[in-house]
Amino acid sequence: MSAYQLNPNVFSDDVEREPIRAGFGRGLVEAGIRDNRVVALCADLTDSTQMSLFKEAFPDRFIEVGVAEQNLVTVASGMALMGKIPFTSSYAAFSPGRNWEQIKTTAALNDQPVKIIGSHAGLNVGPDGATHQMLEDIALMRVMPNMVVIAPGDSVEAEKATIAVAVNAKPSYLRLARDKTPIFSSSAAPFEIGRAYVLREGSDVTLAGTGTMTYELLIAARILAEHGTDAEVLHVPTIKPLDESTILVSVRKTGRIVTAEEAQIAGGLGGAIAEFLGSALPRPILRCGVDDRYGESGTPRELLDAFALTGAHFADRVSAFISQHSSD
Repeated sequence: MSAYQLNPNVFSDDVEREPIRAGFGRGLVEAGIRDNRVVALCADLTDSTQMSLFKEAFPDRFIEVGVAEQNLVTVASGMALMGKIPFTSSYAAFSPGRNWEQIKTTAALNDQPVKIIGSHAGLNVGPDGATHQMLEDIALMRVMPNMVVIAPGDSVEAEKATIAVAVNAKPSYLRLARDKTPIFSSSAAPFEIGRAYVLREGSDVTLAGTGTMTYELLIAARILAEHGTDAEVLHVPTIKPLDESTILVSVRKTGRIVTAEEAQIAGGLGGAIAEFLGSALPRPILRCGVDDRYGESGTPRELLDAFALTGAHFADRVSAFISQHSSD
């Protein structure tokens, strides 16, 4: 059994659900309490990104930049240079989607501790459709030198991740979902930047997820167990720096790996793991996510089903993958 302390209700029909961004809001307030250098800047989306909690608690440490995402990060970089710890928030479609160059040249290039909060990432923006469903952000931010990239799995972990990046002295990107998603972790569960966690031990296949997809992989592993497949589930909240040692130990044991992310598979978590294993331990890998297409309008659950990103879909795909590589 894994030592990771899951939510005891994780497999219940009434598992607790909360927007991941709500955990960020709480974590930012706590970070502000702990260090008065923490400041917050927003691009006219304080309520949507939950930065409003910080604004209410510390009005003199909050700046409303307005609909000006390029200015958002350049002002934050200047504040970082003067000793502040700035958090910026917007929809991920706009930051880093609209201001990637400014993030690169003012924050990352100068290794300034600007915290980029990309809210409403992935498909779960739902009816807003493809223009607001940011699916390329993991790839965009992962290739940027100096940048830390984190996709918390639920609101509880998002709170911990926010507090952690406030003290890591690095430019950092936090990827947050909009819709209510299941809480699979617990207050006692660990979080450390650069660490992956074994949520379920297994011997037949490694299932590695990030963000909202880790919960779906837990569901998939339970379905697979009913059919005799013993899946190990890894939660990989930090995509960069990647916890190579934990992944290596798991894949050396199981011999194959499936990755899952609510994002483009090109350049994402699956790409990072494939790049690493290609050099360290070549093994069969199946990358699940959005495969070279844009999103569309629908409810979050409809979209996850349409893009085959649910536990049931994963179970079917993993079974087929194992059959295909059973002799490897």
